[in-house]
Amino acid sequence: MTSSKAATVLPIGVGYGVVVGIGFFFAFLMWGISYLQNQYTGFNTRSSEEFNTASRSVKPGLIASGIVSAGTWAATLLQSSTVAYSYGVAGPFWYAAGVTPQILVFAILACKVKQNAPRCHTFLEVIQTRYGTKTHWVFICFALLTNILVASQLLLGGSAVVTALTGMNVYAAIFLIPLGGCVYVVLGGLRATFLCDYSHTTILMIVMLYFMFSVYTTNPLIGSPAAMYDLLQQAALKRPVPGNRDGSYVTLRSHLALVFGCIQVCASGGAIFLDQAYWQRAIASRPATAVRAYLLGGIAWFAIPFGFASAMGLAAVALADHPRFPTYPHPMSASQITAGLTAPFAASTLLGQGGALALLIVLFMAVTSCASAELIAVSSILTFDVYKTYVRPTATAEQLIFVSHVMICVFGVTMAVFACCWNAIGIQLGWLFLVMGLLIGGAVFPVAFAITWAGQTRLGAVCGALGGLLAGVTAWLVTAQQCYGQITVETTGREYPTLAGNLAATLTGLILSVALSHWKPERFDWELTRALNKGRDDSPSEDKKRMGGPNEEVEDSVKLRGAFKFAWIASLLLGFIFCFLIPAPMYLSSYIFSQRFFTAWILIAFIWAFVSAGVSVVLPIVETMSFFRGLVREIVADLGGRRRVVAEN
Repeated sequence: MTSSKAATVLPIGVGYGVVVGIGFFFAFLMWGISYLQNQYTGFNTRSSEEFNTASRSVKPGLIASGIVSAGTWAATLLQSSTVAYSYGVAGPFWYAAGVTPQILVFAILACKVKQNAPRCHTFLEVIQTRYGTKTHWVFICFALLTNILVASQLLLGGSAVVTALTGMNVYAAIFLIPLGGCVYVVLGGLRATFLCDYSHTTILMIVMLYFMFSVYTTNPLIGSPAAMYDLLQQAALKRPVPGNRDGSYVTLRSHLALVFGCIQVCASGGAIFLDQAYWQRAIASRPATAVRAYLLGGIAWFAIPFGFASAMGLAAVALADHPRFPTYPHPMSASQITAGLTAPFAASTLLGQGGALALLIVLFMAVTSCASAELIAVSSILTFDVYKTYVRPTATAEQLIFVSHVMICVFGVTMAVFACCWNAIGIQLGWLFLVMGLLIGGAVFPVAFAITWAGQTRLGAVCGALGGLLAGVTAWLVTAQQCYGQITVETTGREYPTLAGNLAATLTGLILSVALSHWKPERFDWELTRALNKGRDDSPSEDKKRMGGPNEEVEDSVKLRGAFKFAWIASLLLGFIFCFLIPAPMYLSSYIFSQRFFTAWILIAFIWAFVSAGVSVVLPIVETMSFFRGLVREIVADLGGRRRVVAEN
């Protein structure tokens, strides 16, 4: 029996230092930013509109950076490296290609929510206005289930890596990781998450490029694409990949990677369309630039799993037999692979303690950034869709802010409790990642139709969501029994049962929603959702001016119609390129990369990483440069006894 143990690379104090120290550093930083914002700008965190929607004024560069950050879960870094280790170059490609089209398609929903519900706080408010209380509660449950599953993955993956690298107690890590995020979200609200998202994304880009350059240019263990290619060829002779052409690591002819890609498309649809965190970014963006922000964010996000896993996941394959590899002379155990330890083991092998520390920091950044997005998302749902809708419809701004703060803390504890339960019963990141889509996939199309299609009926929406859930779970369990003869955690986490469940859930939701809506057709009047919250927000006068008057709304309406057409064309074209035009010829021809082609493939990953850094790091600075120059002038003027409020431009 092979050993599953690997020596920790970093002392336990480093684990506590990163988890507690960095978290509270950002909390302190957010306190300072919130103070300056309240003192010198028209955006006040004591306004519930500012706290929960960032006054609907955020520019596209910062939205794109937030999308990159919100989409970079622990699973993005860990699971993408796992599938690279398991399937070769096909793994990172399908991880990225399975999610990016969903983000691009969400640009259409971002445009529609600006057209059809410009003053909503959550997508569930639209559902309540269209379909009433019972349907509203059904989709509240799906939304909260999505947030719990996403948050559980964040904490499971993050705590597993912290424990593996430092020896820190896993349950202590689970509870301490979201603590700093809770503090800075309470202090600054949604705009705080955007600003911290930006800082997290910047560090993520730096560390990702650091690893990529180390693997492919400087590290003596690999040092070039040619050396990596040779090591992957040797690895294929010792450990051929099941289902790959000739067992090769350098081919897109990978049956299991294709199965994973299909699962990824279904699961990411639910994780994006049902996650209030994505809707919150659409709601917070400026109307005329919402589509641009999501298209930029989707293209920029592709580089994260593609570039990171093409370095770290493939490095783990290449160095698995090196004496410095943590599990040497044994291969990684199935539990270590499922827990997402491929990238941490590769980092410590390549760069020792420095590499392990860099990965620990960037993973912690990714986890806390995504966790903060989930915290404010759930807080908005519980505040506006539960408290304000059913408990106190006449709640004041102060009451809404208080409830938002309380709910952030409540969900911080809740996500930790769920992660502890999963860990205690032996559920790991990989299992939860593959199963998530079949639990929430049935609601994907009903939610999308709720904001885009006036013909969807209440019956179609509810039956689509619940029927999809029932079909998904049934197909999942039946396939596990038929394929492997038993239903266990191990068999239900395999590729074919989860593929069957994901496809059944998503397609059943689509079919039932469309069929039942046409059975007894109705047409919804969008003016009802356009009137949602009209004249009832608590924005200060400066924010209301900034949100625009009638003339600006007409201008935005014209721009949104053009943006909607552009979103359709761009998302469908780019989705076709990612999912068919690039992989189909190489899959169907069973092409195995030559050394020159592999070098070009890695070069594309580098170029894409720099483009991503330009979109998510440089563009937000360019967009807000004049604002920050004015802010600095006003701070200096205030110190000299003069003062005025800086206007956003």
